[in-house]
Amino acid sequence: MTNKIIYIGDPMCSWCWGFASVIDSIHKDFNHEAPLSIILGGLHAYDDFPMSNNYKTNIRHHWEDVNRATGAVFDYRFFDRDGFILDTEPACRAVVTIRKMKPNVVLSFYESVSRSFYSENKNTTVSNTFKPLAEQVGIDFKEFDQIFNSSQIKDETKSDFQFSKKIGVTGFPTVLVKEGEKLALLTAGYQPYQTLKPAIEDWLKNGLSEHPGD
Repeated sequence: MTNKIIYIGDPMCSWCWGFASVIDSIHKDFNHEAPLSIILGGLHAYDDFPMSNNYKTNIRHHWEDVNRATGAVFDYRFFDRDGFILDTEPACRAVVTIRKMKPNVVLSFYESVSRSFYSENKNTTVSNTFKPLAEQVGIDFKEFDQIFNSSQIKDETKSDFQFSKKIGVTGFPTVLVKEGEKLALLTAGYQPYQTLKPAIEDWLKNGLSEHPGD
């Protein structure tokens, strides 16, 4: 029976950025027993309106909460931008593109997109921002850009969003464990690694008869 760990997130989700070291540790410690796969959730996918001051204030509070809880680094100059549209679909689609092209580097690419947005104040709604990130993982940007803009990858990205909604995911990060065709929730929302590690160990030892999220 095949075991898998499924990470559902969005590279432009602040709590997912705070979760980066946790999912890294899960991948490092358990990938040989339960390979990690990434599904994109589309936190603010297809938003088409500029951020208002109230919206910025609300988002900033989330960033500050994540920073306090996890130590994740944020560049608050982001909030000096005028007219920014917080559409997370392109960032998600970039990850889906890499997942298609070179799946073994998808987690590191996902985290590099988050780092670019949160720590470096880069605009991850435009494809050129992904050029150095793709090249860092050995991907030719022209090929990346062609696939990134294809209708197939746009549809695959939308399918990720639909899967997330279909199984009832309402927030990110969410981590599921999969045993054969059975799914169970490990965590909905941020949890430190020291909490999740024993739950994963129990699941791998005892199976889904022991609910990993209990």
